Amino acid sequence: MEAPVAGLRRALVLAFFVAGIWSAYIYQGVLQETLSTKRFGLDGKRFEHLAFLNLAQNVICLVWSYIMIKLWSSGSSGGAPWWTYWSAGITNTIGPAMGIESLKYISYPAQMLAKSSKMILVMLMGTLVYGIQYSLPEYICTFLVAGGVSMFARMKTSSKTIISKLAHPNASLGFALCFLNLAFDGFTNATQDSINTRYPKTRAWDVMLGMNLWSTAYNMIYMFGWPQASGFEAVQFFKLHPEAAGDILLYCLCGAIGQNFIFLTISRFGSLVNTTITTTRKFVSIVVSSLLSGNPLSTKQWGCVLMVFSGLSYQICLKWKESQELQKKRKA
Repeated sequence: MEAPVAGLRRALVLAFFVAGIWSAYIYQGVLQETLSTKRFGLDGKRFEHLAFLNLAQNVICLVWSYIMIKLWSSGSSGGAPWWTYWSAGITNTIGPAMGIESLKYISYPAQMLAKSSKMILVMLMGTLVYGIQYSLPEYICTFLVAGGVSMFARMKTSSKTIISKLAHPNASLGFALCFLNLAFDGFTNATQDSINTRYPKTRAWDVMLGMNLWSTAYNMIYMFGWPQASGFEAVQFFKLHPEAAGDILLYCLCGAIGQNFIFLTISRFGSLVNTTITTTRKFVSIVVSSLLSGNPLSTKQWGCVLMVFSGLSYQICLKWKESQELQKKRKA
């Protein structure tokens, strides 16, 4: 009787984590698209300093992780020291900044679809740098994702509202920024894995604190490091348009809550389950953006979306099978 009860409890906990990740990041996506396209005030000004969102979110996440460590932890964990995150902090600063800047040139659904192709860069780096040999099913997954993203990028939108909302529409530059974002994210993830391997006692909150500490420092230098830095213009914009500050605060809180549930999911259920949740979340984000923002996708574009997520779903199934085989070997 205890086993079914434990299984039900575990399922309910997972459902709660899924709801937390989906709600936080889907709403953050709506806010992000709003901030990149909305005109504020009587003068109809856009918030052009989207990189400021990264600094604001770093600060909120830094405070959040510090509070969680104080509330739920006691003493030293024996994890990685804070200075080990300096290199990952650099790429974690540059990558998201490029991702946010891409919204000046492409729509949010297009950005989400491009970011779903992260596996392409992972396989490319694995083959060229580490000489990893991939299986035929893995190449099929990559073909589906790469083909879907490529065709989506070439298609014209089914509605002029997307282009009219963008400040400077330039699809080539927008997608280039997205893929550079993915490349930097790949280095960040690899560095985090290396740190966790060297310091196995590192807690999720320690990683969150270390990453956001360095990212805050780097973004402060970038945004306020010289008299003409864009951070001062962003602050002036908030003074003239205080309603934008409220949207940004909500954006940052969503990011902190989302990170919170992601780290909890990884610690309780593993990275594979987290990948499944975040992948499906991207698809839901595209649907929500299409319905709420007046950015309808054409039938062909929905076909591209289906192509991309078919590849991702196939990849997830392969990973599940691999994990099951590893568990059987360990039991044997």
